[in-house]
Amino acid sequence: MNQPDDGLYIVLISLHGLIRGHELELGRDADTGGQTKYAIELARALAENPQVGRVDLLTRKVIDPKVGQDYSEPLEYLAPRAQIVRLSCGPRRYLRKEVLWPYLGSFADYALQHIRRIGRLPDIIHSHYADAAYVGVRLAGLLGVPLVHTGHSLGRVKRHRLLEGGTKEESIETRYNMRQRIEAEEQVLSTAALVVASTQQEVDEQYALYDNYHPKRMVVIPPGTDLERFHPPSRFWRNAPIEQEINRFLSYPRKPLILALSRPDARKNISTLIRAYGENPALRQKVNLVLIVGNRDDIGTMEKGPRTVLKEILLLIDRYDLYGSIAYPKHHEVDDVPDLYRLAARSKGVFINPALTEPFGLTLIEAAASGLPVIATHDGGPREILEHCKNGCLIDPLDADRMGKVLLESLSDRNRWHRWAKNGLKGAQQYYSWPGHVTQYLREVSKVIRKAKKPRLQAKKKSRLPISEKVLVCDIDNTLTGDGEGLRSLFESLKEAGAKIGFGIATGRNFASTLKVLKKWDIPLPDLLITGVGSQIFYGPNLVEDQSWQQHIRYRWKRESILKAMADIPNLRLQPSSEQLPCKISYDVDVKKGLDIPAIARHLRQLDLSANIIYSYQAYLDLLPVRASKGSAVRFFCDKWGIPLEHLLVVGDSGSDKEMLSGNTLGAVVGNYSPELEYLREDSSIYFAQGHHAWGILEALAHYGFLEQEKAVVAKEEAL
Repeated sequence: MNQPDDGLYIVLISLHGLIRGHELELGRDADTGGQTKYAIELARALAENPQVGRVDLLTRKVIDPKVGQDYSEPLEYLAPRAQIVRLSCGPRRYLRKEVLWPYLGSFADYALQHIRRIGRLPDIIHSHYADAAYVGVRLAGLLGVPLVHTGHSLGRVKRHRLLEGGTKEESIETRYNMRQRIEAEEQVLSTAALVVASTQQEVDEQYALYDNYHPKRMVVIPPGTDLERFHPPSRFWRNAPIEQEINRFLSYPRKPLILALSRPDARKNISTLIRAYGENPALRQKVNLVLIVGNRDDIGTMEKGPRTVLKEILLLIDRYDLYGSIAYPKHHEVDDVPDLYRLAARSKGVFINPALTEPFGLTLIEAAASGLPVIATHDGGPREILEHCKNGCLIDPLDADRMGKVLLESLSDRNRWHRWAKNGLKGAQQYYSWPGHVTQYLREVSKVIRKAKKPRLQAKKKSRLPISEKVLVCDIDNTLTGDGEGLRSLFESLKEAGAKIGFGIATGRNFASTLKVLKKWDIPLPDLLITGVGSQIFYGPNLVEDQSWQQHIRYRWKRESILKAMADIPNLRLQPSSEQLPCKISYDVDVKKGLDIPAIARHLRQLDLSANIIYSYQAYLDLLPVRASKGSAVRFFCDKWGIPLEHLLVVGDSGSDKEMLSGNTLGAVVGNYSPELEYLREDSSIYFAQGHHAWGILEALAHYGFLEQEKAVVAKEEAL
């Protein structure tokens, strides 16, 4: 495994949109905007800090002829210590974020495998937006590391705005999967050790809408700006490539420019800006309007949202007859954006952000750093940006008449324009540089990391699974338990072996019952816990359930129909509800009369019902989905975490263990085994121990030499 360099190992997750380290396609669609740029620049800025050893930005791999080949590359280096890591997530083609939800569990699984290949636990995981939050909550829980989250925009706020605008609740849910998004946001707010917000308004007003609102776990760190790219025009600055493209629209290109730069999204409110300009004759006479609204080839082939916005823009231009006064180029490059700000600044124009809602407003900072005054919506981030920079004024985004008057006033006072331009330059440098952002970010993150490592009475340890090379998996009843002295000796041996040996439990008990037994026998929480005869999988140290396993085993599972079919089978009594699970039906068997298992299997097959029938101790009957069993669960675990089956030692004592004992795993049976395992003696690859209970496990460890190499490595490391 490749070891990261010294320093913090930070994993960033930003799933949707198109992410690459060069020529970002900002404005291509609603998913490729400011968040994409923020994640890339944060990764680069973190990697430049000496406290950081490695930054992995995890995103979705896209293999689609409609987008660039770059997005299919598994790895892209951003800087000497930062890289984009692209992982599979559902269909290969490019998908909008609202339809990614069914595939996020798979993305989390691939993220686990990536971290295992690295061979070191991250110091923190930082999720961006609700879809990454879904992944981050599971990943951080599985690994036992702190989770940091940045929302970028919030579902409850968006839903409120859409309802205000007249969109029906049903339409919002159909288009945006809003309930699922908000639930993911609630989960991350209840889980995250730190939430990074861009503004205080975001903390006080937007996050306050959530049930899991914990302002003490939130910190305001405004995004940074690349001040080397965004700067004022020099006296001799000329011939920006985009200038010719702008000028071909304009009859009098030397007029001051009002610049608007955004995605073709209804929330960006470009239509109100056009009305404000078109209905103010003095403003039209004085200045030109430049609209940079994403990139397009053919509006007719675009998705409905952008297509609707662009059609409305063209209709308004025609209604007010703005030809010769307004520029709306079809294409621009990423490298054109700084030049656009400089063109507007050189013309003594202004930048405007008329969005209905603006969580932050990175374009405002870029404009300020370019010496361009700003006019912006009074919502969210712009209020705090202008409070810091004092380089413009705020407007009501719904008042077109007032918007036009403010623009005219702003462009009519030359002294104030120069004062705003100077203030913006100073404010951008003082409050919004990337080095300043990273310094504050690492200061807050370091507090989280120290707190996570602080000893507690019942300390939650990090998972050993990402670095475990071998895993011991045992049944509980009559295997682990039964002999206290043997049990203590077993865990002393495992402790000596070090973190390269993981410890797992596979039991027929339910989750709550398992925890009681662990407490009674003073057994440490395992790294892997399989309960309900393989119907549930949990990972330590926080015992987070594997939801992808639940999805996997529900195949052809008809629980109610099976219950009905089993009602007339003699010699069975349904166990209490505490022993039943969504994917497990459990019965007590009349030991004296026994069961005809083949007859039960035929009975279910004749009714077209599928179940895995597990008969244990000649006293218990469990019916599971056909894909569920202890054996299937341990194999699913090995595949997910990238552990070879030959590196798994499984030890059991009853019929429910037989599937995990067979195959390529290292199998062992303790001396006090149940008679239904006697036939496995014919399999020479399975070791039958003489010792009972934990003594039998220790005997199996010695037989396979399972701990020897690891003990030698630990001894060598201690000697060094």
